[in-house]
Amino acid sequence: MNDNKEKAVRTAYLSIFGNMALAFAKGIAGYFGNSYALIADAIESATDVFSSVLVLFGIRYSSKPADENHPYGHGRAEALVTFAVVGFLLVSATIIAYESVHNIMTPHKTPEKFTLIVLGAIVIIKEIFYRIVSKKSDDVNSSSLKADAWHHRSDAITSAMAFVGISIAIIFGPGYETADDWAALLASFFIIYNAYMIFRPALGEILDEHLYDDVIGEIREIATTVEGVIDTEKCFVRKTGMTYLVDLHLTVKGSITVTEGHEIAHRLKDAIQHQIPEVADVLIHVEPNP
Repeated sequence: MNDNKEKAVRTAYLSIFGNMALAFAKGIAGYFGNSYALIADAIESATDVFSSVLVLFGIRYSSKPADENHPYGHGRAEALVTFAVVGFLLVSATIIAYESVHNIMTPHKTPEKFTLIVLGAIVIIKEIFYRIVSKKSDDVNSSSLKADAWHHRSDAITSAMAFVGISIAIIFGPGYETADDWAALLASFFIIYNAYMIFRPALGEILDEHLYDDVIGEIREIATTVEGVIDTEKCFVRKTGMTYLVDLHLTVKGSITVTEGHEIAHRLKDAIQHQIPEVADVLIHVEPNP
């Protein structure tokens, strides 16, 4: 799991420094290019920097080993950090929506053409960031990294909308100066939707929802390969940080000794943790088969 932690930390640093650079570039281009949509994009990237710092903190803290006060580890901290990331998304969406409405009601200049070049580059860069971070989040099983990935995707969406809005303003000229502001307003609703998509699985993790049928299926398949195992009954999986905790009911011959049943359970636990490294612990209850 240390390898997963290091991968997650490196990915979080990539997000932090990438967002810092893009926020600066967007802000400068938006200011000199008369585009609030681009400035709104810069605002979101600025909040992304802080949320990525939170993700980094969550990864480091949630990876701490179990101790006397936290016998199940510190993994739930990652889901809590995801909630904070969602909060940053909602704040940035609110700011963008408010300023967009204000700018729609206030006459201003048509955005400069060069802003389209900046936005086109940003869309490509942010989509690349999304794909990198999303893949890493799947590799290390991190909900907060997944949230960070969606931050990049929402940024790409707002940039794409800004590109469309500015294009309309430039092509149609006077009377369409607010097109990029409308684009920014529409983007704020997409950000809110993405915030919900991030929030929902993190809430499920906190509430121990039944969400891991694929892991349960893999565990049952592994059990069939362990000598002495007749069947598996109840199997519950909880996610905590980048790891899983498993509760499993195991059926063995009723005629064997307690020691033999204990040894079978240990062999199964070892097999599960060997084949599914993300499983931090397996609690097995042994039941006799009549």
